[in-house]
Amino acid sequence: MARDNSSEFTRREFVRTAATAAAATGVLPHFARGAADNRALTVGMVGCGGRGTGAAMNAMSADGNVKIVALADIAKDRLEDCRARLKKHKQLEVEDQHCFLGFDAYKKVLETEVDYVILATPPYYRPEHLAACIEAGKHVFMEKPVAVDPVGARKITESGRQAERKGLSIVAGTQRRHQNGYLETIKLIHKGAIGEIVSAQCYWNGGPLPHFKRQPGWSDIEWMHRDWFNWCWLSGDHVVEQHVHNIDIINWVIGKHPERVLSMGGRARRVTGDQYDYFSSDFYYPDHVHVHSMCRQISGCAGGVHERVIGRDGVSNCNGWISKYGQLRFKENNPYDQEHKDLIDAIRKGEPINEARNVAESTLCAIMARTSAYTGQEVTWEEMMKSDMVLGPPDYELTEENIKGHIPVPGKA
Repeated sequence: MARDNSSEFTRREFVRTAATAAAATGVLPHFARGAADNRALTVGMVGCGGRGTGAAMNAMSADGNVKIVALADIAKDRLEDCRARLKKHKQLEVEDQHCFLGFDAYKKVLETEVDYVILATPPYYRPEHLAACIEAGKHVFMEKPVAVDPVGARKITESGRQAERKGLSIVAGTQRRHQNGYLETIKLIHKGAIGEIVSAQCYWNGGPLPHFKRQPGWSDIEWMHRDWFNWCWLSGDHVVEQHVHNIDIINWVIGKHPERVLSMGGRARRVTGDQYDYFSSDFYYPDHVHVHSMCRQISGCAGGVHERVIGRDGVSNCNGWISKYGQLRFKENNPYDQEHKDLIDAIRKGEPINEARNVAESTLCAIMARTSAYTGQEVTWEEMMKSDMVLGPPDYELTEENIKGHIPVPGKA
């Protein structure tokens, strides 16, 4: 039977286990420094929801000699759903003794003989889980964003440095960095195809993500984890959880992070959680480059997910179009598979790749925008690098009145 050491989600268990670091093993995996290409790579999953299960499928599609051998989650139903999907689509049976439940289940995965770990829990847990993986000598694929607060983002960067010293690879779920259209277009931009960059825009405007009504018997902690897209301490708000993709592209193209940001936002139609529905930000990059960033999760409105970079000699969408050349033709690829293929190739060749710093900086930019919108104040990169802001579960009962009273009000937050 699966090891069930978390039959219910309680605040007491959360406080006791969620922030505990994994014990160090000091043992590097078989593939830490490269090995024969014909040995199967084994993978452990921490977080068995939709994205985690999707990432597992991507890994096995990227390389037929990859096998998922360990699963961890805090919810038994999600873990069993993942097992069922793996068995149905890949004829893969994960053994009962390698299925772990609870807030500390990730530690059990790290004790197994896995070569790399997929981290796909809510972003709040990413800094602690990544640090534990690197300490245990595991390569990592981690979903974006990688933190919900400045302290967590800085911890990701430090884990990235530790990985470099150990010869371990880290790939993040910013899949556009593995997509041919973006790779080739941005390569041309960096070679001067549009001249010096003077401004840019990026957008993620769409409908709301799923929400879950509270069910009888659910504790505060269980409800928030079931509904994690809508709680700032777990997701970072959607400007961090989702819009980080577009901000990451802008950082990649410009080659720098912004110096400061002024944002606005608000809540109009959300039916659960404590987040905003929309954000609009003016990022100020070095050399007087302004970037307008916009994201919205409201149904029935005009939408669009894209980037636009303006140079002195042209304009580009960063993905297959440059004004002076028109539509460019590149071989299409599946970036969700490719990001795992790039990680797997790096492990097999013993040539580490490390995306921790890139994704940590983009995550911190999004946290800057959220902080500015919540407070109504300009926020600088330097302030974020010094900030001791740490998010965590709310210390009040989740009544409708209490939730409403804790939604940030600009000028007062």
